[in-house]
Amino acid sequence: MPRTHGMEEYLEAIYILDAEGDTVLASRLADYLDVARPTVTQTVQRMTASGYVATGEGKEIVLTEEGRQLAEKMVRRHRLLERWLTDELGLDWADAHVEAGRLEHAISPKVEERLAERLGNPTTCPHGNVIPGSGARQEQGQPLSQVEGAKTVTVIRIVEQAEEDLELLRFLHKAGIVPGATLRVESPSSPYEAGIPIDVGGVTYSLDEQVARRVLVHEAHT
Repeated sequence: MPRTHGMEEYLEAIYILDAEGDTVLASRLADYLDVARPTVTQTVQRMTASGYVATGEGKEIVLTEEGRQLAEKMVRRHRLLERWLTDELGLDWADAHVEAGRLEHAISPKVEERLAERLGNPTTCPHGNVIPGSGARQEQGQPLSQVEGAKTVTVIRIVEQAEEDLELLRFLHKAGIVPGATLRVESPSSPYEAGIPIDVGGVTYSLDEQVARRVLVHEAHT
């Protein structure tokens, strides 16, 4: 059954998709949030009337300044909470993402400030995505799916869209495909083999291309 979402979830989704370079159309937003297209249309109309979004000539949905400020506030809280839930409470990535989604609407600015201080003012969430307001810039990289030949690479981040697939989050976390991890990308032994073979701490995985596309890396320095 499709989930229900408030305006804040929509603003977060638009912010995340835009940050990843996607053109945010109503159909894309519906797919990302797993809601019906008519529901997206109605919600976007309310958000437009509230001054949070505008629609371009190509029907792309863009955040207004007011909408961006609110979206950044929610994304900041979500990523700080994920950091706390994983680093201090020991939750896995998937559970932390779900719980952060529940808590982010309830904490006050004072608790948000104290939480950031408690965590040492982190600049990224556990998946390597920059926390708005931290002053950090997102490090660039290339998708693991585009690495050619046998190379050693370092994971920079997991793209935010991957967070909507909880089982994928659990797999990546458990496998050690996390920011800062060193992976060895191997050449397939046969051109007919499916998947991208990687070695993570002596364990070999064959990643589906769609999964590898969500892992951003840079070549490891030797």
